[in-house]
Amino acid sequence: MDWVPFYLLPFIFSTGFCALPMLTQPPSASASLEASAKLTCTLSSEHSSYYIYWYQQQQPGKAPQYLMKVNSDGSHSRGDGIPSRFSGSSSGADRYLTISNIQSEDEADYYCGAPAGSSSHSDTDKWGCEHKTS
Repeated sequence: MDWVPFYLLPFIFSTGFCALPMLTQPPSASASLEASAKLTCTLSSEHSSYYIYWYQQQQPGKAPQYLMKVNSDGSHSRGDGIPSRFSGSSSGADRYLTISNIQSEDEADYYCGAPAGSSSHSDTDKWGCEHKTS
């Protein structure tokens, strides 16, 4: 049986002037090919209403690919070209990325990211208090 490892790395977009949400992820996970895996990103309790973003980085040194946005109500919106076997959900402060029918190309680093300073679900607002950091 082949196993596909996943490495999980949280990050936050911030200018340093906003109240920052804390994100926690387990350091790694693995699953067998064609099985499912559920990856978890946990927000600090005071930021449990925030949405998060999931990204996948298949090779070090290459830009991460945007997978989806997951809202506090569990609704999610996938990025362009992201297969439906990638889905998102939510429970309390936890935001999940579920990968069904895992393929070998799913071996990657998976990042969750949260906006700083706003729990708005509006795409027009999401950059109001953010700056790229890692």
